[in-house]
Amino acid sequence: MFEQILDPSSPFFWLFILIFLLVVFTIIGRYLRTYVKFIYPNAKFEAIGNPFILEKELNTLVETMNLDTFKDRLNVLRDYQVTGETAPLIQQSLDLNFFQTITMMKQDSSKKLHPFYDLYLLRMDVYLIKNEVKKILLGITRQPSKDNGMLPWTTDLLSRLHSATKETLPALLASAGFDKELLVALTKEPIDLLQIDIMFDQHVLGQFKELKVPYKCDQAKHDYVKNLIDQLTIKYLLRAKHLSYSASICTTLFLGEGKQISRWRFEEMTQATDVPQLITALDGTSYFPGLSVSLDRYSKEKSVQVFEKNIDGVFLQRIKELSFQNYLTIGPSLRFLVSKEFEIKNLKVIIKGITENLSTELIKNNLVKEGVS
Repeated sequence: MFEQILDPSSPFFWLFILIFLLVVFTIIGRYLRTYVKFIYPNAKFEAIGNPFILEKELNTLVETMNLDTFKDRLNVLRDYQVTGETAPLIQQSLDLNFFQTITMMKQDSSKKLHPFYDLYLLRMDVYLIKNEVKKILLGITRQPSKDNGMLPWTTDLLSRLHSATKETLPALLASAGFDKELLVALTKEPIDLLQIDIMFDQHVLGQFKELKVPYKCDQAKHDYVKNLIDQLTIKYLLRAKHLSYSASICTTLFLGEGKQISRWRFEEMTQATDVPQLITALDGTSYFPGLSVSLDRYSKEKSVQVFEKNIDGVFLQRIKELSFQNYLTIGPSLRFLVSKEFEIKNLKVIIKGITENLSTELIKNNLVKEGVS
């Protein structure tokens, strides 16, 4: 039989060749179909670019003297059409711009990526849910929320939360699909707001981990989630150590292993007695240089907010590297999306600075820039 397969005069030989070619073309076709789907959106997003995570363009806007000039300069760019006469209205317009950007990205991308963009919107919306839940737990008198989520699901949940009480809250969130661990945390006394923040983020991160993405995009999604875990872990532990949380309590803030923060490093960070020791435990990661430089500022201002820019700047740089590593698939699209998120945040910081007559230097100190930590 083997001799017949190798004999060119045998029909088995040509059948073998045909099957072999079909297998090869199927494998190659699968690769090409994936890459072809990303050619147009990646080229489009790179052409649009993200100017407002770059120092030169940001400095131009920071020098703006009033909101009208700010809007005029911003609207020169084709992807920004900012409206509104007051700071809150302009900021709402920027949020709408971000939502429209994600809608555009969904339309230009494979349908298999649509759930990823929806989940990204949920991650942006979750802070609204957190805030409403905290008000309920703390017994704060609430007015009907003026904030609408980017997702209709979020807006509906916020409406239901407005009439909720501390007693009915767990059941309401259970009906919305939130994890049992979060529901248990809501009933604990005393109320631990930091722990509740963690639980909400764990819920979203868990969905990202389970999310199915197109062929050859899974590693990029996996790396994105790992870097996001690093970013969130450092922020939460800095808050915890600033508030003098014990090591045993800090261990409950584990979000999972990140790209640079493994389990052993996380445990070492939890043993730190204060913020400076925590940052020392980050030695060897790309976050350490920028955070260590900010320690002097922290000792004067006594606020972990001084570290936010450093952490976010490194995160942006990591996403840039991820983009290069996955250039033929989701990399450039993911970089554009994350960078757009930080662009909007930077623009809101500038608006706040203009309306409050803050110095240009103070505004610049709170802007997140790619490659600058």
